[in-house]
Amino acid sequence: MSTEPASAAPKQAPGPNPPAGGGEAAEHRALVLTGFGGYEKLKVQARRGASPRPGEVSVSVRACGLNFADVMARQGVYDRLPSPPVCPGMECAGTVRAVGEGVRNPQVGDKVMVLALSGLWQEVVNVPASQTFPMPEGMSFEEAAALLVNYITAYMVLFDFGNLRPNQSVLIHMAAGGVGTAAIQLCKTVENVTIFGTASASKHDSLRESGVAHPIDYRTMDYAEEVRKISPKGVDIVLDPLGGSDTAKGFNLLKPMGKLITYGVANLITGQKRNLMAMAKTWWNQFSINALQLLQQNKAVCGYYLGCMLEETELLRSVVAKLVNLYSQGKIKPKVDSVWPFDQVGEAMRQLQEKKNVGKVILVPEAPKEESKKAEN
Repeated sequence: MSTEPASAAPKQAPGPNPPAGGGEAAEHRALVLTGFGGYEKLKVQARRGASPRPGEVSVSVRACGLNFADVMARQGVYDRLPSPPVCPGMECAGTVRAVGEGVRNPQVGDKVMVLALSGLWQEVVNVPASQTFPMPEGMSFEEAAALLVNYITAYMVLFDFGNLRPNQSVLIHMAAGGVGTAAIQLCKTVENVTIFGTASASKHDSLRESGVAHPIDYRTMDYAEEVRKISPKGVDIVLDPLGGSDTAKGFNLLKPMGKLITYGVANLITGQKRNLMAMAKTWWNQFSINALQLLQQNKAVCGYYLGCMLEETELLRSVVAKLVNLYSQGKIKPKVDSVWPFDQVGEAMRQLQEKKNVGKVILVPEAPKEESKKAEN
């Protein structure tokens, strides 16, 4: 799987069978990060694309996923994104409209999910065929745009690194967010897993309904103390998207043979724009441990970063196949918090950054037929 950002593609008039190789380039709309900073740095611009190259497919995008990495990219603290002006977006879903030379699958008209390092927040994209995954039967485009990044991350963190087994306990931070929601659903596929989840108090009822035994309000309580009250020995697995001092707190909460998996640095983000003090504090408090200390503690620390895994095509395909199977069995279902048109990307970003969302925030090229849902949490 290529780690190149998705390229722009021509917009063609809809038709039953767009030709292989595409057609004459036309303008389409794209979200472009014009510079690092606040919400206003993302603008809708017209782009002119090209026909798909050999090995590529052209996709008419129907929905895009918004991730915390996109918030970090906007502020200039995500080093995997090319320099502005650049089109962000790691995941989308849509319909194949044209295929390049040598492509057998997917075919024109197929509904697909797409994963890339960046470049997917556009009406039309060209991507290597290897970066597309068939949408499961019955899944909406919005759900499909909510699946790949969050569920691949949650699955690999819980099962590949965490080795989650029956009768274990898990602490999930930002439990109402995209990865958190995915992790809760995946925990429920294993017998008798006890879930602790941190989130603001307004989201606790939703968390309990989804299977969190012990919601904790991180804004008013010390979550480590709350976990210890209920489980004095701590937990078996800690999912850490926070970084900084929270990584050390999570490590200290582990039982013997416990595992902490760090997969983000959300503590870097404190406002619309980059906060140098928050960055300095987070990096100063970054967790550090040597091999001998680990040996004596009987604990494990793992790091996971999907952005550095995109070359692992077969591994990712095997994970997506397992997720699609779980979806088809009704065991997981992406939870969409709200849907926003490209024109309201600033409000969508605010929804995610201010942690008002319960589930996934979705972007669509055009305004939904019903008014975009505004969460009131």
